[in-house]
Amino acid sequence: PYSHSPLPTPRSPLPTPHSSLLTPMTTFVAVEKLEKTFPLANGNSYVALKGIDLEIRKGEFVSLIGHSGCGKSTLLNMIAGLDLPTDGVVLLDGETIQRPGPDKMVVFQNYSLLPWLTVRENIALAVDEVLAYLPSKERNEIIEHNIDLVGLRHAADKPPGQLSGGMKQRVAIARALAIRPKLLLLDEPFGALDALTRGNLQERLMQICEESQVTAVMVTHDVDEALLLSDRIVMLTNGPESKIGQLMTVDIPRPRKRLEVVNHPSYYSMRSEIIYFLNQQKRIKQLRARKKGAVARHGLEKVNLEIGFVPLTACAPIAIAKEKGFFAHHGLDEVNLVRESSWRGIQDGIAGNYLDAAQMPSGMPIWLTLGGLEGRSLPTVSALTLTR
Repeated sequence: PYSHSPLPTPRSPLPTPHSSLLTPMTTFVAVEKLEKTFPLANGNSYVALKGIDLEIRKGEFVSLIGHSGCGKSTLLNMIAGLDLPTDGVVLLDGETIQRPGPDKMVVFQNYSLLPWLTVRENIALAVDEVLAYLPSKERNEIIEHNIDLVGLRHAADKPPGQLSGGMKQRVAIARALAIRPKLLLLDEPFGALDALTRGNLQERLMQICEESQVTAVMVTHDVDEALLLSDRIVMLTNGPESKIGQLMTVDIPRPRKRLEVVNHPSYYSMRSEIIYFLNQQKRIKQLRARKKGAVARHGLEKVNLEIGFVPLTACAPIAIAKEKGFFAHHGLDEVNLVRESSWRGIQDGIAGNYLDAAQMPSGMPIWLTLGGLEGRSLPTVSALTLTR
């Protein structure tokens, strides 16, 4: 490790979500040590999620983001009770979730409306089934209120076939909210819509959630959507054994406007943070796919190494050593130099186990060993220190 660059600053603890200023700081949804394993046709098993711990407060809007196949929808399904964890538990208001129910309403990407019923009748079907104990007059008032809530008074008597995609999704949201669920779950609800319609619906949903203090969990691939709607963003690592890689608190005050949030001082730094995380996960996946198993030759434990470096930081000795065959001469025949854009990329590579070694600032090894990275000790051996 060598360089005169300053040590990276340890990441500070996450601040309290601003939503806690509006609602009591009580844990409403708790995911504890959750694991989900799927059996494979060849008799093996695939561990989709492992060690998921998450607490969601009442009235909070939380987004799950990550690459395709990382387990976002799997986690959402277990919170909804549509699937059960292999290990661990999901609690809603202190009670274990074991089955789906009207207290946990899911809005899917494909609307799920009955085509032979009108907008009003689709909403009424849910209300009359779940809230049957209420007088007919009160149920009708709830139906009409939710039609107005999503701005569909003019289309109340139209069937889904006469509605646009955005209008159909508004019906699905109205139907979900009409039965007064404890928890609203959204699985990429706007993914199939055009950009303009999606933007309008995002603002409508945000307004509804703020006015009704709805607790919501949403799966999304859209970084800007997550920043606009969320109090916190849960970033999932790639599978297998996907876990929560990072939790971000969105400190943009409410009420928010889609065209105004970009002017907040923190917006682009938070956006860059999420994109950095997603890009790192993509790189990790590529490196893992390329990386072979450890090979023992010449008495060494491993000869196929991934060594990280940061350009323009006195990294020339590593590059020259590889070009001149220094590594191969000592039995390291399969050394790959991995270019990182910053020291953070180096420390994340070491922490994520996709870098075997790295060029570092002279103090980083002891900083990692002593728990400088989020309080987690990563014992690091310093093989060589070079100075000018």
